[in-house]
Amino acid sequence: MKSKYPRIIVAGLKGGSGKTTLSLGLIAVFRKKGMKVIPFKKGPDYIDGGWLSTAAGNPCYNLDTFLISESRIIPSFMKHAETADIAVIEGNRGFYDGMDEQGAHSTAELAKMLKAPVLLIVDCTKATRTIAAIISGIQKFDAGVEIKGVVLNYIAGSRHESVIRNSVEKYCKIPVLGAFPRMKEENFPERHMGLVPFQEHIGAQKAIDKALEITEKYIDVDAVLKIAKEAGQLEVSGQRSAISNQQLKNPPLPPFAKGGMGGLRIGVIRDSAFQFYYPENFEEIEAKGAEIIEISALKEKSLPDIDALYIGGGFPETHAIALAENSDFRDSLRKAVEKGLPVYAECGGLMYLGESLVIDDRTYPMTGIFPFRFSLEKKPQAHGYSIVKVSGGNPYYKKGAVLKGHEFHYSRVINPEAASEFNERNIYFAFGMKRGEGITDKLDGLCYKNVLATYTHIHALGTPEWTSGMIKKAEEYRKERL
Repeated sequence: MKSKYPRIIVAGLKGGSGKTTLSLGLIAVFRKKGMKVIPFKKGPDYIDGGWLSTAAGNPCYNLDTFLISESRIIPSFMKHAETADIAVIEGNRGFYDGMDEQGAHSTAELAKMLKAPVLLIVDCTKATRTIAAIISGIQKFDAGVEIKGVVLNYIAGSRHESVIRNSVEKYCKIPVLGAFPRMKEENFPERHMGLVPFQEHIGAQKAIDKALEITEKYIDVDAVLKIAKEAGQLEVSGQRSAISNQQLKNPPLPPFAKGGMGGLRIGVIRDSAFQFYYPENFEEIEAKGAEIIEISALKEKSLPDIDALYIGGGFPETHAIALAENSDFRDSLRKAVEKGLPVYAECGGLMYLGESLVIDDRTYPMTGIFPFRFSLEKKPQAHGYSIVKVSGGNPYYKKGAVLKGHEFHYSRVINPEAASEFNERNIYFAFGMKRGEGITDKLDGLCYKNVLATYTHIHALGTPEWTSGMIKKAEEYRKERL
């Protein structure tokens, strides 16, 4: 019986095992066949998702069970995969790796939640029959997962492949669906513990084409597709079904969207400097009747007419010269903030709202909304899931709310003493860190007027307060200007 949601999870035994290359290759091949592919990413990062989205020609949605509850993950998957010919889900880290010894929030737990068959890619460097023993252990570790096929990676030659293939199929009773040879050419250069964002990769399409080429050559794609189509029926029942059905529908539109005044306009700085956004965040804003207005901090000279502004993460440090030189745009943003424009900024956006960026002893002026200066270090200053508690009044969240997110940045504040100026400038921290590092002294969520800037990335499905807060402030700002 054909599944209503054909799907496959690409998993590995560790980070860097080849999951992204295989996922990209499969997506590109399926797309070449004329199929509609919807990609998903397990894990909080944006970089892999950007590559998967580019290969598919469709947004890559997030399935991180720490950021988003199961009651929202399943409806989100069903909603976005509804019209797909196949959904390709890339796992993260090792298959069973989670936040604790129980494997909480692991790829394996997601596979069980979605009743999704698993395609396991295995690094075979300097090993043969032992690979079968490893896979056998993976199979027996949790009988609730469905490992339906294996792809061998970093194969040294035909004999190497033959021994491993025969061992796996004999002892593990699952098919080996292909084997990537060890290749000298590096198509996906790494940086910041992940892939280079596709926007910054000169040969992005060439790299995807290479993934397509080697996947067509070395992987039994038709067998993978057959496994995906045989995935079990994905349904929710009982109380969760009622929740899911409600969540699959867009909420009522706010008054501004219904009335003659037109919908709210939410600006998003989205260019090669600021590129880290979950597509669900945009969808949640649009579901409230607001319009997304894309803006470039690199090219535009002033802000358009908007009711609120969202600045996501990215790598402003790689565009520091261009951001610094566009003083007209920075002046326009600073003036809008003084007039009360609601602004929500994450990570790279936080850095942009600071006084300056210091890179290799050179200082680049930023917007100066906050007096902090940021420098770039060689090692991560924070990396992982975060939990914040809203410690006081602020433009977007209720006091006492606990929010889940994640941090990943190489930057740090180099003048924490500037916090002594906060009282006289009406600047304050709104978050205390229950998990994670924050901006300084386990504090995060810098606020000034209607601005909130944080290192913590938020997912709108896991933190619906974010969407309602943005809409509320945008409505208030619109009313003030009418």
